[in-house]
Amino acid sequence: MPLIDLEVYLTTGSHIGTKIKSGDMKKHIFKVRADGLAVLDVNEIDKRIEMASNIISQYEPNKVVVVTEKMYGFKAADLFSKLLGTKTIKGRFVPGTFTNIEGKDFMEPELVVVIDPRVDKQAIIEAKKIKAFVLALASTDNSLRNIDFVIPINNKGRKSIALVFYLLTREVLKKKGIIKQDKDFKYSVEDFEYDLTDEDQQKLKRLTAIKRVSRKKGKKRKK
Repeated sequence: MPLIDLEVYLTTGSHIGTKIKSGDMKKHIFKVRADGLAVLDVNEIDKRIEMASNIISQYEPNKVVVVTEKMYGFKAADLFSKLLGTKTIKGRFVPGTFTNIEGKDFMEPELVVVIDPRVDKQAIIEAKKIKAFVLALASTDNSLRNIDFVIPINNKGRKSIALVFYLLTREVLKKKGIIKQDKDFKYSVEDFEYDLTDEDQQKLKRLTAIKRVSRKKGKKRKK
């Protein structure tokens, strides 16, 4: 049985990749749509989240660190860490956090979870230096260099990021015996979802308008 109704992966856009397809991610691509967007297999997403929860459950919580420079991951990472007892690094990752023992925020994780291998590159580099296991959310355009385990997912959407952390948190709690069944988990996917501010809304509207203009220009050129 899947962790959740597979339709939820579709409604949250978890399967939507980008028009760029890295060599590392080709094997995870289910198909390419007519508009050029690569699409991920929801069945594989589901299986990989289940496997990732098994991995996370094997580590002591205080040895797990979630790293996210993307604001869409802030709320998800915070709630994940609150419920599981792990640590979170949000925003800019300070070089030396994992390698400089004299640094103010020095920590020695054994498992590092990153939301975007490109954005969180410094954390991955340092994690490998200290031989920590690296688990990453990755879209079709990401490189998997120095990644030990990947969850192929839309790591650019706030709804898809929220869904991944909702499922990971629930499944790890079950594996640790803290809850017994899905119904015992009193949180929703929305609880893990980043809340858009008015400023964020305005930015999205501007970006949407720009994309529409670009599409119209592209159609005119084709004609």
